[in-house]
Amino acid sequence: QVHLVESGGGLVQPGGSLRLSCAASGIIFSRYTMGWYRQAPGKPRELVATITYGGSTNYADSVKGRFTISRDSAENTVYLQMNSLKPEDTAVYYCNVKIDLMPFWGQGTQVTVSS
Repeated sequence: QVHLVESGGGLVQPGGSLRLSCAASGIIFSRYTMGWYRQAPGKPRELVATITYGGSTNYADSVKGRFTISRDSAENTVYLQMNSLKPEDTAVYYCNVKIDLMPFWGQGTQVTVSS
């Protein structure tokens, strides 16, 4: 059974940093592309970043140069380092993996950027 657990969210001031973690179980982690998505109130869920099993990364234009996705296959964990945070980054952040085209999601972690 696929299980994704996010952590690391919280309240941070504009310009601050947070690191999100997503621990995966029930999958052969090293085989799959992992992703981070986010959903702000009243808006659809959007892609933030992905990382392939080979380490290739892809970012939404809105976070390029500020966010970094990485993975540790020994720990079955994917990370999202978020720097220079802006109020518009406020959202629930979700970890994602697709297996045979079926998406699996974690429960999400809230990130709030406010002074």
